[in-house]
Amino acid sequence: MDGHSESKTKAGAPRPLALKPEDIARLASMSVRARVIVEGAFAGMHQNPHAGASIEFSEHKEYAPGDDIRRIDWKAVGRVDRYYIKRFEDETEMRTFLLVDSSASMGYGRKGVTKLTYASYMAAALAYLLAQQGDPAGLMLFDEKTRQYLPPRTRAGHIRDLLVALEAAYPAGRTEPGRALAEIGEIADRRSLVVLFTDLLDAPADLAERLRLIRSRGNDVVLFHVLDPDEVELPFDDVTDFEGVEPEDARRLLVDPRDLAASFARESAALRERWRQTCLEARVEYRFTTTAEPPAEVLRAFLFARQRTRR
Repeated sequence: MDGHSESKTKAGAPRPLALKPEDIARLASMSVRARVIVEGAFAGMHQNPHAGASIEFSEHKEYAPGDDIRRIDWKAVGRVDRYYIKRFEDETEMRTFLLVDSSASMGYGRKGVTKLTYASYMAAALAYLLAQQGDPAGLMLFDEKTRQYLPPRTRAGHIRDLLVALEAAYPAGRTEPGRALAEIGEIADRRSLVVLFTDLLDAPADLAERLRLIRSRGNDVVLFHVLDPDEVELPFDDVTDFEGVEPEDARRLLVDPRDLAASFARESAALRERWRQTCLEARVEYRFTTTAEPPAEVLRAFLFARQRTRR
């Protein structure tokens, strides 16, 4: 196969490409990567990423009987042939917080891009899409502490600063996603969107409770669980020396991976299922992906699911 996936429109014309992560890495800048991912995602949807309510946070909603007809946006009617009404600012203000785990374990990537790079691509695409909609997005890079924080803004230049920060992100330190969520929980207003990107490896016990707490405050919470394919199924055939990647983790194991392959796959699947169930109980959206999947397809599935649940 080549380095992309391509589908056809109803008329048979090719849609924009959903590039593989390693091909996205070859693009000139994070800004270009974000735009390509978003355009690839919308290749499989019936909406234009530059024309409106892509993540369902923008300033219009479809007209329903009883709505004030004076608030119909006739320009939108002309574009999409449906009746939409404008919401007041206090009805539409939803800030988005993008939390990217930048701990040492996120630096793993034996063949393709690292987990941190992949998470940065996804965060960049969401930030780019939100900026196109005029919705404020912020960024937190964290390990055991907050490494960098950019509050949600819509001012000119903010998206550039956010993408530059993602471009410069590097893996180091231990992971403390619960602490990061607690900090955002003190900042976020009700109706904020909080999106966490992490591998959940050695995640502290308080993370599940932190997810429940921030969701209970009326925020919309999404957990992107990002793993390398090697962390789903062991790919090694020869005796391998495994070692911990987090600081102060001195664990080492010299073993024939073929003896562990089946139990490793079961444990990895069990980990994902535990977190899926934890998120379900907390009313948090759980999205699993590996770093081998085209980011545009992951973004498309995320946006499509949000569209479907709001119908």
